[in-house]
Amino acid sequence: MTKQDKEMLDSEEQIEGLESKSERIDAYIEEDASMAGTIRKQKKSNASVPVDKFDWDAFEKDAPYDADKGAIETKYNQTLSKILENEVVEGAVVGMNKREVLVNIGYKSEGVISINEFRYNPDLAVGDKVEVYVENAEDRRGQLLLSHKMARSLRSWDLVNEAFGKDEVVKGYIKCRTKGGMIVDVFGIEAFLPGSQIDVKPIRDYDVYVNKTMEFKIVKINHEFRNVVVSHKALIEAELEAQKADIIGKLEKGQILEGTVKNITSYGVFIDLGGVDGLIHITDLSWGRINHPEEIVQLDQKINVVILDFDDAKKRIALGLKQLTTHPWDALDEKLKVGDVVKGRVVVIADYGAFVEAQPGVEGLIHVSEMSWSQHLRSAQDFLKVGDEVDAVILTLDKDERKMSLGIKQLKPDPWATIAEKYPIGSQHTATVRNFTNFGVFVELEEGVDGLVHISDLSWTKKVKHPAEFTSIGDTLAVVVLDVDQDNRRLSLGHKQLEENPWEVFETVFTPGSVHEGTILAFVDKGASISLPYGVEGFVSQKNMVKEDGSVPAVDDKLDFKVLEFNKTSKRISLSHLRTYEDERKESEAKETKEKESEAESTQKAVKKLKANLEKTTLGDISELVALKNEMAGNAPAE
Repeated sequence: MTKQDKEMLDSEEQIEGLESKSERIDAYIEEDASMAGTIRKQKKSNASVPVDKFDWDAFEKDAPYDADKGAIETKYNQTLSKILENEVVEGAVVGMNKREVLVNIGYKSEGVISINEFRYNPDLAVGDKVEVYVENAEDRRGQLLLSHKMARSLRSWDLVNEAFGKDEVVKGYIKCRTKGGMIVDVFGIEAFLPGSQIDVKPIRDYDVYVNKTMEFKIVKINHEFRNVVVSHKALIEAELEAQKADIIGKLEKGQILEGTVKNITSYGVFIDLGGVDGLIHITDLSWGRINHPEEIVQLDQKINVVILDFDDAKKRIALGLKQLTTHPWDALDEKLKVGDVVKGRVVVIADYGAFVEAQPGVEGLIHVSEMSWSQHLRSAQDFLKVGDEVDAVILTLDKDERKMSLGIKQLKPDPWATIAEKYPIGSQHTATVRNFTNFGVFVELEEGVDGLVHISDLSWTKKVKHPAEFTSIGDTLAVVVLDVDQDNRRLSLGHKQLEENPWEVFETVFTPGSVHEGTILAFVDKGASISLPYGVEGFVSQKNMVKEDGSVPAVDDKLDFKVLEFNKTSKRISLSHLRTYEDERKESEAKETKEKESEAESTQKAVKKLKANLEKTTLGDISELVALKNEMAGNAPAE
């Protein structure tokens, strides 16, 4: 529910309550009129009839006065305007001060209204006709209660729609600021005044308009939400359009005019040419590069401009400021040539290069490839930044096309001219890691001299999957020169070649069948990598890493591994944990089998010997046979 709807609802409730009051007041008026008539008759009677002859019985019965009562009441009512409470009537301002306004509606007393209800109309004067709402014909103090605000509120929506339909100018009181504009009181309705519709000029301080009364046009009404949008700018645009048409009709390209800086934006400056605006684009302010127009002009500054172009239909005027001065390329020193060194300031940086301003309006491009002798791809930001003062060599110069290319690496000797002498094959150096690829590491020996360390040349023992596992960008790395290609500006470097190949020694340590303790580093495809002594890594397949209890080991577990294969050429060591306990079990089983076979052979020999002796046994040999039997049975000899 809107504020206006709430006020209307409260008014209806007041009207219902006031109807009963009105009936009581009418009764009071009638009773007062009756009493007044009685008193007047009594006075008249007293004047003409002696007291001793006065008919007191008739007076008490009010008989002599019945005929005159109606006529007296009619005359009394004719002296006052007949008003109805809760209605809107027209009244006249009969008095006013700083706090209140006195309004006469023809009733027996005037109504007093707070002057705040007329703040939308600062020109209110005595004698003006105003509409008021009768709240109460007579309150407890006998005062007539009126409201101008309520009268405006009841008729506000009709007045707004009427003014909108007739395109009339209305007065409004600016109450306060709000987001994007102002709140304006129009006929008691709070309308919205967008900031862009206050004036044709940009508004810098909205607060100066608060508490002011201005004229507006109603430009939009939303009947569903009862929203109203007003504009003050629309009142003056028609006059300005006529002025613009007149001014544009007199314009010519190349004409120089004086104007005032009206507004400054990031893309240009708006100039007031005396009723019509023109735009100086930021590129037309100066021959040199600028970051913001405020570096050249200021608000309200008067400047001369030249007309570059204009559009009668769209009423657009393109202006220029730099065109009033000679182009810097036309004033360039004629003796300047390719190979000369110029000094300038970096004004723009891009990935592909930097623009250097040799003098205002004269720029040259230093391509990133001309910043360093290095062939390693970089960005211009790695070498320069905006504002740097640099010396550069002119590489190309075209005054007709106004183009110039520069270089700074040419100020230094090309390091590749003497690369073979400075970096011979087999020489050792310290380099800085600059970049990674999947196949190796790019390092810088000095500015302009880059080399590649292939991933296979990083370590003799460690299997490097990516260079990031071995080093980091920015680290220093000791290298040895493996090959020099001066024509293609390439260096092949190695790191592991700084040490002797340890696989010659490892071949005598990790012999097939030898057992060594190892730590599981990580699980890889179809197996795991194992860290062995001396920094060597081996490989164990999934089936060969099973523990004796059938479980699978985890990372960082330490186990014994048997060497299955040692390949010095491919630097591969195949291992097995399974074989460490299976081979031992097989050896134990073989030993046990051998022992059983030996025992069986001994038994057979004893049986053969026994059979041979039985054939020639005597009674004296029985004790020997018993001893032999006990021995075969594993018992002690009988006593």
